[in-house]
Amino acid sequence: MKKHLTLIALLLLFIAPAFAQTRLLPKFIRRMYFEKDTSRRPSFVLLPVLSSAPETGLEVGGSGLYSFYTDTASRYTRVSNIFAYATITTKGQSRLNLSSSYWIPGNRYHFTGAINYINFPFDFYGIGNNTAKADADRLGQKRLRITFTAEKKLGSHIYAGLVGGGYYYRFTDKEPGGIFDTNPAIQDKSGGNILYVGPTLIFDNRNNNTYTTKGTLFTSYYNYMNGVGNSSGYHGGLLNMELAQFFSLGKKLVLGFNIQSQNLTGGASPFYLLPALGSDEMMRGYYNGRFRDRNYLAGQTELRYRFTERFGIVGFAGIGEVFHTDFDTRQLKPNYGGGLRYFFDVQKGLSVRMDYGVGEKRPGESRQSGFYVGLGEAF
Repeated sequence: MKKHLTLIALLLLFIAPAFAQTRLLPKFIRRMYFEKDTSRRPSFVLLPVLSSAPETGLEVGGSGLYSFYTDTASRYTRVSNIFAYATITTKGQSRLNLSSSYWIPGNRYHFTGAINYINFPFDFYGIGNNTAKADADRLGQKRLRITFTAEKKLGSHIYAGLVGGGYYYRFTDKEPGGIFDTNPAIQDKSGGNILYVGPTLIFDNRNNNTYTTKGTLFTSYYNYMNGVGNSSGYHGGLLNMELAQFFSLGKKLVLGFNIQSQNLTGGASPFYLLPALGSDEMMRGYYNGRFRDRNYLAGQTELRYRFTERFGIVGFAGIGEVFHTDFDTRQLKPNYGGGLRYFFDVQKGLSVRMDYGVGEKRPGESRQSGFYVGLGEAF
């Protein structure tokens, strides 16, 4: 489920709990956000959206999350969900998304599916790990993405399966004469149509898939991509590998580590398929896509303190970079920050999070930073 952004975080954290205790709020509001439910029955929550990120500015809209267990008698079966949202931003962007994660009883199979459309103008800075803020070039972007995965449990903690889907990208240069227009190294400037399919392999022995306190998650997939029609002649793929490890340091304290690698294969490098640094999950504080290239490697650690069943705080730090062929430790970029958590569904471990991340300060530029509000943990 895509992590997303909610206005209700501020109300939940500071104002509404006091009213909930006095039963001044309607019953359905108390049930969605404040009442503890140990029956494992389905739950539905509506979340007004108000967010901020470096690439969007202010973002407003609405979302809904329906979470459930396919086997309420078993404490082992993981939480399934259906998630939808629609938003607009102050930078002229809009997003529509519908996604689902479905666990068969006993976790024997896991299915995910998503359809996502964005009309998302953004700032393009060029390609590489050392782009300049002064080169920012505004592009119009429209993208439709459909994806589906199916995974079968092979052993006690091992899953294997297939991922497939497609992309539709279209770009317009809103400021001709900039780096996007003049740099001949930028490939497939108008966009393209891509179909992809490939294998997935997962090791997962986490004790909980929404709020993990101990265990390991290793995910890997390879998307074999093929351009469709005259708009794209790309043939290649994307290899993604990610490891998350969690340690319980006490009843309320958890330490997590997270490493991710992405590598674009094939002879061509469509700029919109290049791995990008910066998001609300990894390298928080960097504008998403400010730095992009054929290869990406990043890692982070996060210390989580849940001082009550409803509230928690975190501190995080990480490093990462993008590169064309050769990884250089001297080019690693830092990030660090902290955040707050409110658990609106204690039994399922579902939370709203607010994070502030800080990145590097490049010569002649202000230090990079960003504020994020989202559903669920960063990893």
